Amino acid sequence: MAAPGLEPGRQSELLVSLNRLLERCLRDSKCIDTESLCVVAGEKVWQIRLDMHLLNHDGNITDAASIAGIVALCHFRRPDVSVQGEEVTVYTPEERDPVPLSIHHMPICVTFAFFHQGTYLLVDPSEREERVMDGLLVIAMNKHREICTIQSSGVVMLVQDQILRCSKITAVKVAEITELIQKALENDHKARKEGGKFGFAESIPNQRITAFKMESAAVDTNNVEEQAGEIIAKADPPSEVFANPILHTPGTAQIGEGIENSWGDLEESEKEEVAEEEGESEAAAFECQKTETEDTNMMKETKEDEPILLSDSEEEEVVILEPQEVPRKTRTQTSTKPENTSKKAFNKRRRKKRTSR
Repeated sequence: MAAPGLEPGRQSELLVSLNRLLERCLRDSKCIDTESLCVVAGEKVWQIRLDMHLLNHDGNITDAASIAGIVALCHFRRPDVSVQGEEVTVYTPEERDPVPLSIHHMPICVTFAFFHQGTYLLVDPSEREERVMDGLLVIAMNKHREICTIQSSGVVMLVQDQILRCSKITAVKVAEITELIQKALENDHKARKEGGKFGFAESIPNQRITAFKMESAAVDTNNVEEQAGEIIAKADPPSEVFANPILHTPGTAQIGEGIENSWGDLEESEKEEVAEEEGESEAAAFECQKTETEDTNMMKETKEDEPILLSDSEEEEVVILEPQEVPRKTRTQTSTKPENTSKKAFNKRRRKKRTSR
């Protein structure tokens, strides 16, 4: 809600760095007397938790968060407690007045933005200035000129003289802001003693988020028509005036010729891309047609007995072979007459031999 770059339920890098910086500024600087939070030594203590909600981020959120944090701690009141033996009694605000926290000092952050490699220095940068800055320096200091924390980020290299100059400016700014905080707390304390409403309680009946309000101003509505006529008479007439509307068809009218409709027209870059795509498609179609004609010519030239290659790839080759015709077996008819005559002569000889015996 505070800024477009901040997502709900997820901390960005800015919020993580802000959280760490506030911990060093408020907790590590020991601005709160932690011993005063002890109820029973070694057993029971008060726990202080500080939560911040960003409503509108327009730059320099670090300074605003540090001021809001220290003011909230100074304005906070805890319930009063009494200890009798082992019995601990916590009193309600109606029974006893709440007790404020013991604040040692008020650490306040001052942010500096650097431009053109540290040539220009700017205090309290806005959100647009933070986008184009080269570096950032945050110094947390109290009114006693004690530096609580210091942090530098960005791509700029700072010189010792620049840091000393920023620390002097921080001391002046912190003194002014601390004085304003103390005055605001005193006014709040007086208003609460008198029983009046102050701060956020005052803004609730007025349905306002902040405590600031603007007084109502009277508006003079007399002679409005005469003043409007004078303004129109002094104003320059328009360059072209079309008194009679153009009627194309019943129920429609047109004043002026208008401009040629450019809805759906392509820009020059888009036209060039479309032309390139059409040229590439035509070239691809021509290449495909050329390869088809070459394939048909090669098929005609090949003989029937030769194998046909269906793929030229090195990984996988498929070869189809046509089946060859099996030669028919022909029976050779040879004459058996000489064989028969030889057998008969052999038989006759055997018979003669047998008869002679």
